[in-house]
Amino acid sequence: MDSSFKALNDPTRRAILELLRKGDLTAGEIADHFDISKPSISHHLDLLKQADLVTCVREGQFLRYGLNTTVVDEVIGWLFTLTHKTRKP
Repeated sequence: MDSSFKALNDPTRRAILELLRKGDLTAGEIADHFDISKPSISHHLDLLKQADLVTCVREGQFLRYGLNTTVVDEVIGWLFTLTHKTRKP
């Protein structure tokens, strides 16, 4: 889970996850939403992939990225337990 939090620490990667929340996109489609180089987007996607926050499927010559909802749900669940721990008086 450490790699997930490290990946979430960057605003560009969080913005990529927001885009993917609406549906799967190719790397080029993701890059079109940002004013940074395609190699930089590729680096961000690679870190998100290493953290298992996104999935990647090859479709011909394109790579299509999507949210890995299993890991995202796990991170959200863990955060939820932190905010709802019973406090002792």
